[in-house]
Amino acid sequence: MVAQKQFRMDLYYRLDVFPIALPPLRRRLDDIPMLVTHFVAKYGARMSKRISRISADGMETLRRYSWPGNIRELQNLIERAVILTKGDELYIPPLPSWKMNGRDPVTLEDAERDHILKALEDCNWVVGGTHGAAARLGLPRTTLISKMQKGGLSCGMAQSRFAM
Repeated sequence: MVAQKQFRMDLYYRLDVFPIALPPLRRRLDDIPMLVTHFVAKYGARMSKRISRISADGMETLRRYSWPGNIRELQNLIERAVILTKGDELYIPPLPSWKMNGRDPVTLEDAERDHILKALEDCNWVVGGTHGAAARLGLPRTTLISKMQKGGLSCGMAQSRFAM
């Protein structure tokens, strides 16, 4: 961006003191419950609301979304959710569909991860066996497990419960 004159060079060098590589939120799905807890506490306190739980379906919805806007998008969604919540269970407003917005996965790796996630969901997170996701994808079970680890997907995601 500096070379294309889309970012100030002096600002780049001020920020480049100690670069930190931080993967996007879609690669850190295990961080979502912790971030949701933090944002609900922050905005709940600000708005004097006591929100003590989120449904398993609500959390799974948040984990399945691709988060093209990263943590800032999650933060804004949780603030909106706290505003709209009546009662003690966090209401998750409808998330935009990346297909509706024309936001396709940016990389082959993203597309592969989305495809694996869909296969896992269709197979109720069964990886091996004749009716598992590996067979559906035409992959050896060990290859699928390796791709799941690389993409930040775990069988525990299907069973995640969230209580604040």
